[in-house]
Amino acid sequence: MKAKWVQWLAFGALLLGLAVTVLAQQQPVSTTNQAPDLLALLSDIRADQEVIADFVFGGGSRPATWVANRDVSSPSIVADSWFNNEQIAEEVFGAGRRPLVWIGATSSNAFIVIRNVRHDLELAADAVFGADQRPPNWTGGPRLFRCSRTIMNTVRLLETLYNVRPTTLLTVFDYCGALAGELQTQLLPSIINAQAEAPDWAALTLAVRGDLERLADEELGLNNRPPGWIANKDLNSPTLAADNRTDLESLADTLLGPGVRPVGWIGQPSSVPALAFRNLRFDLEALADATQGVGVRPRGWQGIDPLQSCTPAVQGLVDIVRLRYGFTPDPTPGLPTEDACREIETQANLLAENPPSDVLGVETEDDNRNIGESRIAFAYLDPAATLFMGEMPSGVRFRAWYRNFGGSNMMFVSGENFAVFIDRRWTTFPESAFNRLPTLEGVRPLTFCDASWCNGPRSTPTPTGDVLFDVITFATPPATIAPGQNVSQTGKQLVSWNRIRVTYVAQNSSPGRAQVALEICQDDAQITCEPVVSVLNLSTGVPVPIISTFNGLNVFELPYGYSTNVIVEGLTLFSQDIWLNDPTITGS
Repeated sequence: MKAKWVQWLAFGALLLGLAVTVLAQQQPVSTTNQAPDLLALLSDIRADQEVIADFVFGGGSRPATWVANRDVSSPSIVADSWFNNEQIAEEVFGAGRRPLVWIGATSSNAFIVIRNVRHDLELAADAVFGADQRPPNWTGGPRLFRCSRTIMNTVRLLETLYNVRPTTLLTVFDYCGALAGELQTQLLPSIINAQAEAPDWAALTLAVRGDLERLADEELGLNNRPPGWIANKDLNSPTLAADNRTDLESLADTLLGPGVRPVGWIGQPSSVPALAFRNLRFDLEALADATQGVGVRPRGWQGIDPLQSCTPAVQGLVDIVRLRYGFTPDPTPGLPTEDACREIETQANLLAENPPSDVLGVETEDDNRNIGESRIAFAYLDPAATLFMGEMPSGVRFRAWYRNFGGSNMMFVSGENFAVFIDRRWTTFPESAFNRLPTLEGVRPLTFCDASWCNGPRSTPTPTGDVLFDVITFATPPATIAPGQNVSQTGKQLVSWNRIRVTYVAQNSSPGRAQVALEICQDDAQITCEPVVSVLNLSTGVPVPIISTFNGLNVFELPYGYSTNVIVEGLTLFSQDIWLNDPTITGS
């Protein structure tokens, strides 16, 4: 358990120091039309954490790793509050288990972290005390922070980007439900209508009519319709959307029973063409799921965009991040609708909380010194090069922001519709400029790849020619020490990653990881080798467990890519780094 806390502390270092600038980061929240006092929010959170901790761990008892800090002016108070929240969750929900709507630390923005901590703390309190039941000494927080992550981000973006604030009364019984209704019917329509290149809502609404007729044919028989069926198919008819709604409700009554509707049914007409279409399409997809089967559709069905089956709240947030940040939903192909919507919602929320202002901002004279061009660089979503997104064509311009640690040549870059990691040596970016870049220490940049050349995430392709072979061969990290260099550690000789012989025992044993048998060798030719007896994870201070043996060698589970946070030991040799190629590269 303690090792897990050490890992979380390492991640929590991202948040250290945020409280120093808390007051400068105050942002309007909820419907009070006032900026929140973030220091007061932190104080209330810490007080309530102690209240619930008395119930969870026993009065006055705390885990050894509990952070007692209650000084809201402390540089670490944000990270400490988040860290304590996770310890409470471990005890309440079980090791590594969280409710589906748990948010956690998703940004380096202090306000967002504090908001998420309060939201998650209330989830834990619901589990401990009962839904909406609290002890008398519970302080609580803004009602908005009980709403979904999507609703909170939508309200925040409307306020910060458009100066639009909800007016839903805080005294309403179902505040979050009422707020969601106001967002969809009153606040978001004006944003949707502001699109520079608005979709042809009339054509999309006519497509709903086509699918409505297909579903009726499938369920009732060809040309067999409920009484009073309107069947308006006139693209230019001012009542097209209203007539679609009437027939959709009639078909639902016929197929499911009078007044019986699928869960989440909207059932609301609208004078705003965009909302009228969206409500129709969402309800029609729900009716098709209920009658045909989830994901099953009649031949010729036109509703193929998974976003159109997502809740109005998700579609509303996607509208904003698409307009302001160039967002394009990118769910994994073939996912069921519910899972695809969950992916889209996560993608939109991450972008809302970590906006790519660097990508969309105007370059300054100072920015230009960090501009480079690709020379067929492989692009990845992570510095360990496990999430391959495609080959960045020669001539694609980018700006470099961060470099990876140690001897790695990976750097984080952004450009038109992408923010990814690439190897500097396959660009025009000078090594001298690369060395001046700040490192990734304390930074977790948002990565995405929506350019025309992006086609991942997937495995790095198997070499098909000299260029690809060279890229894969030379994009691996350089040796971290010179050959033959000796550094004593309990009398053992230090060698580099290129002297570790890797045998893949189980490829992709879990996402981004493989089970491997390891030997550590005396030279780069890997001829004279000895078994690896241990691998120490320096991030946690805990040895990587030996899973099994293979041909007399110990088997460990390790991540693909280049790792420097390890000590790999044999009987007489040790290494401070290791490289695991994606198995498709090696042909294993």
